[in-house]
Amino acid sequence: MVLSIEVPDGYAYVLFTCGMLPSITNILLGGKVMAARKKFNVPLPNLYATPGHHKEADSFNRVQRGHQHVLETISDFRAASFIGALKHPLVCAVSGVFYCVGNYMYLVGYADQSLDVKMARLKKGGALQFLANVVQIGCGISACYSLLKH
Repeated sequence: MVLSIEVPDGYAYVLFTCGMLPSITNILLGGKVMAARKKFNVPLPNLYATPGHHKEADSFNRVQRGHQHVLETISDFRAASFIGALKHPLVCAVSGVFYCVGNYMYLVGYADQSLDVKMARLKKGGALQFLANVVQIGCGISACYSLLKH
């Protein structure tokens, strides 16, 4: 059996918002970590600051953790996006923007020392990236099911 896949109209938007925009977001968040390294005196190659060794370890680690989250989710997000967009390109494209904005807000919330660490990442809009992931997974399942019916 040979399966042919036709890329739908609007798929180029998905390539931008789910392919390129997350890369730009990752670089932007990495810049926040580099600024925090300088501010909190945490030199490379330390991935995280060591409490007791680095004066403001928690402050730095919250910024670093905010960036690390995008690295943990980006591959699954992209896979679900590129598959889901075969059937739902516009939904996936919009969700890609939500994912990127949500990840930025996740870091902003996590880094905010005035918020409790347990919920900080969600308090300033970080939950938006979780919603985007769920939408992409749903679209991906829908697209896979449609392909299986053929």
